Amino acid sequence: MQFIDLNAQYRALQAEIDANIRSVLSSAQFIGGPFVRELEERLAAYVGRKHCISCANGTDALQVACMAAGVGPGDAVFCTDVTMVASVEPAKMLGASIVFCDIDPHTYNLSPDSLERQILAVQSEGKLHPKVVIAVDIFGNPCDYHAISHICETYDLLLIEDAAQSFGASYHGKRCGSFGTIATTSFFPAKPLGCYGDGGALFVDDDELEKLLRSLCVHGKGPGGKYDNVRVGLNSRLDAIQAAVLLPKLKALDEYELAARQTAARRYNDAFAGRLVTPFVAERCVSAYAQYVLLAKDAGQRDRIIASLEEKNIPNMVYYPTPQHALPVFQNEPRYGETFLNADDYCARTFSLPMHPYLETQEQQQVIDAVLEAAI
Repeated sequence: MQFIDLNAQYRALQAEIDANIRSVLSSAQFIGGPFVRELEERLAAYVGRKHCISCANGTDALQVACMAAGVGPGDAVFCTDVTMVASVEPAKMLGASIVFCDIDPHTYNLSPDSLERQILAVQSEGKLHPKVVIAVDIFGNPCDYHAISHICETYDLLLIEDAAQSFGASYHGKRCGSFGTIATTSFFPAKPLGCYGDGGALFVDDDELEKLLRSLCVHGKGPGGKYDNVRVGLNSRLDAIQAAVLLPKLKALDEYELAARQTAARRYNDAFAGRLVTPFVAERCVSAYAQYVLLAKDAGQRDRIIASLEEKNIPNMVYYPTPQHALPVFQNEPRYGETFLNADDYCARTFSLPMHPYLETQEQQQVIDAVLEAAI
């Protein structure tokens, strides 16, 4: 059994993936080319944005977004306390201070109430300039964009959506990747839409911003091309083979994989209802279920469940064992008295089970039985 079965997905899509890779190899056009152009067009259309700019990975996408926003020393960048370090690494590398916010106890996403408290605290202190909010659609579950967008507009902050885990998810009829001034995503193999290596993308509607992002992705190129360098940028491009792999995967995600994830999640939800805390998805929202996350009643019960799973060779993960504010790398970031009670509680009780579109009912039942056996 696999935590995320990429082999099963490859078998289902092998003919088209292999044909696309052969086409790239035959053309010897490994950087750029028709597959990259087609992918960008299809991704933009799927998400519902005017422009998609592909890049080398999801962390680069966030770095390019922060560079375009002018993030630097003296700026405060606000982000959820439960996420992967990559969500805030780029802003930190650019010299900004990271201001973490507690999570919503139900969705595990950025808490709008905590966000507003932290913004007001930064303003009151007067040492940092509130600049950017990075909203992470954690585990594929969309943030509360109505509330977060309103806060950003009220306090004049730029909103960046980190949709690395939520490609295919939606909020009030709009797909994730369509929120904020800039949205980013990752095509790391384990993501809902993953390639066979690293890859990422940015999504925007503004034409001038699209030109800036493309420039930043290719060494700060100007109108004259890659040797007409008008700013400092990165070397961050999605290669043609990865685009060739992603095209059939995008089609499968749209046609049946997202629906299969919903089916697998419902089976888990039905089995664990009343025994463990199952994922909460708000009304008019659809989660991509990048991970299926449960909360045990306490750390002891979680340890017993994980031991039961491992005894039966059933893969499992903990996303994430430590909230960002408690990581050594962020010990010197400003705190402003926020207690992070929800984030600490979540990290003490969370664990994740196998989740992917090719999870067979019999396999899933083995997982369910092992969990319930230890959930006492």
